[in-house]
Amino acid sequence: MHGRIQSPVAVLNPLPADLSEQVSRALREDIGTGDVTARLIAAETKARARVRSREPAVLCGSPWFDETFRQLDPTVQIRWLHTEGAAVAAQAVLCELAGPARALLTGERTALNFLQLLSATATVAQRYVAAIAGTGCRILDTRKTIPGLRSAQKYAVRCGGASNHRQGLYDLVLIKENHIAAAGSIRAAVAAARHEAAGVRIEVETENLEQVREAIEARVDIVLLDNFSLEQLHAAVALNRAQTQPVLLECSGGVTLANARQIAETGVDYLSVGAITKHIAAIDLSMRVVAAPT
Repeated sequence: MHGRIQSPVAVLNPLPADLSEQVSRALREDIGTGDVTARLIAAETKARARVRSREPAVLCGSPWFDETFRQLDPTVQIRWLHTEGAAVAAQAVLCELAGPARALLTGERTALNFLQLLSATATVAQRYVAAIAGTGCRILDTRKTIPGLRSAQKYAVRCGGASNHRQGLYDLVLIKENHIAAAGSIRAAVAAARHEAAGVRIEVETENLEQVREAIEARVDIVLLDNFSLEQLHAAVALNRAQTQPVLLECSGGVTLANARQIAETGVDYLSVGAITKHIAAIDLSMRVVAAPT
């Protein structure tokens, strides 16, 4: 019964290296010294279960769901009826399970927690991607993730069709207002970054057009336009396009589903949206267990 249709999303979206660790940590947190309620069921009892979505969603997190039951009892069988990254309708059955009843009952909440959270992240990401479709702009996530689950949520962002910004503080230099103030200027901060983090991409946060000009002249990789008005965004795009070597422009701050398209149409390259990992509501899923026929 254990089966899965290979999804194009899964092929292009590698799983996080710490997936197994995330699951084992979640199981330890939930089970502790043992599931005292599951002991009410005889150890030899077998059962079947179905997971159903009560609302439309982008399915994401099935590898975490699978890993939860694999760690509890590898004899649990799971058959997925939809692929990872697929859009599912309300009331759709996502998967069917069969195996020891104790394992199904013990793993239910942990498995659903992952599936609900990651499906929610992918669903919101997909909505933003759809909102700016055809503009040439791309949606980026941020570091505003649930502690300990960053790689999982960034995977979910990719499942939703959006892109990842930096993974952490180590893979991109992002020079913000306080860095500029401490260094004395954008030019000085960029020079220090090239000395201290040679080979690492550099992005500078700007608050006005003069700073945008200074950042472009410093030849950074990306200029972040922080809380710019539409008029300022148009001006920044025009300024950048007038350069011999334009840089990438990222808009951040105040981006919502309602205004994302209008912002994207100014000509910026990226919209970074913390809401796709921070302001999410878990997808409403249910798992119903029934005793297997004797």
